[in-house]
Amino acid sequence: MLRFVLSVLLAASICAAAPCLAQKPDSSSSSSSQPVSADPPQSVSEEVADAEAAIAKSDWKTAEEKLNTWLAANPNDARALFDAGYVADAENRLDEAAALYRRAVTANPQSFEAHLSLGLLLARQKKFDDARPELVLATTLDTGNAEPILKARAWRALAQIDKPALGGDGDTTAASNDLLEALKLSPETNDDTLLAATLADQAGQFDAAEAAYRRVLLKDPKSAPASSGLVHLLIARRQYPEAETQLRSALEQSPDDPTLTAQLATVLAAQDKAEALPLLQKLHAAHPADQAITRMLADVLAVAGDSAGSDQFYAVLLAATPDDPSLLIGHGQNLIRQQKPTEAFAAFDKATQLDPSNADGWSGLAFAASRTNQPSIALHALTMRSKYLPDVPSTYFLWATSYDSTHDRANAVIYYHKFLDAAGGKFPNQEWQARQRLLLLEKKP
Repeated sequence: MLRFVLSVLLAASICAAAPCLAQKPDSSSSSSSQPVSADPPQSVSEEVADAEAAIAKSDWKTAEEKLNTWLAANPNDARALFDAGYVADAENRLDEAAALYRRAVTANPQSFEAHLSLGLLLARQKKFDDARPELVLATTLDTGNAEPILKARAWRALAQIDKPALGGDGDTTAASNDLLEALKLSPETNDDTLLAATLADQAGQFDAAEAAYRRVLLKDPKSAPASSGLVHLLIARRQYPEAETQLRSALEQSPDDPTLTAQLATVLAAQDKAEALPLLQKLHAAHPADQAITRMLADVLAVAGDSAGSDQFYAVLLAATPDDPSLLIGHGQNLIRQQKPTEAFAAFDKATQLDPSNADGWSGLAFAASRTNQPSIALHALTMRSKYLPDVPSTYFLWATSYDSTHDRANAVIYYHKFLDAAGGKFPNQEWQARQRLLLLEKKP
């Protein structure tokens, strides 16, 4: 099934790095007793053999002492250099480990294990541009005395690097191909299925992604990444009740997971459930510096009618990112609700300059301009808005009143009629005003 799913993907990912990028050396699966080479095995000195015996017991201090003594006299011994790098890696002396692995691959460019270990270490350090060529080279080398299945680790690490969530823009096709190569060498794991799901999700293959997320959850109901990924799809499809059910179940397993909690708040807010606000307030108290959570709280407060409380959070957000158009629009909408049209006009004006394609910015600017007696600007804003969204009753009314204010009688009449046709009795005050204006405007001279 996984191979079929991957074969139809363009692929990318939204998940965190898989364990293959986070693992330290594993002496049980990695042949640390000798460096891997396509060349025939060579004899091992007594000092290096003793060091490798100490490594097998995780006696890093003894191994380091013996290797240091040997390397002082034999600085180009590839096997000893790799072992020394392995020890430094295991003790989390990462820069030293990387330097030793580099010396090992210089001494023996055909060492599969040295290239693999160096690539994995650099990937853990998020030095993806440096890690990738090491891992690519490892996939081409003879594994020597190491287990061939270790080459699958190189392919899995490459898949994580190639996906957009890690390596900048990423390469979705490459990520899928990397994972397929790994599956040729080793059985499918839950992490593989999760990666396939997130690749499908990113590529827009939502049915395939959902099926894979559900497969992971069948095997591991406690998988927070799978739950979060599945909910992401359900929210995108506006399947809020099902998303809520999934989230509540997942939070029973991981009650403090901030991503799941934020998603539940989003789902509750989308369903206009009062529980969303206290949940977000609690989440914000636990993560006050998280801008995404702060923004969600600001939005929910605005929907709840607390425009002043909402705007306090927008002020904090705008202090950090003053040129964010969406924040400026949210701030402007709160100012309109607080009867501050002049300040709102400034916010919407800046937002539309920063992002001329944002229809909400033009809507807000049109309304604020109308409230501040700037009908020409309102008409311009409505014209710009119409490039991105169709008119609704409220914009028809703005068109009409703005034309009316500029004494464009013909267009004012047209748009008052359009407003009345669209309003359908839902805006009684404005409908009364429109009829009164039409009585005057349509009188024959």
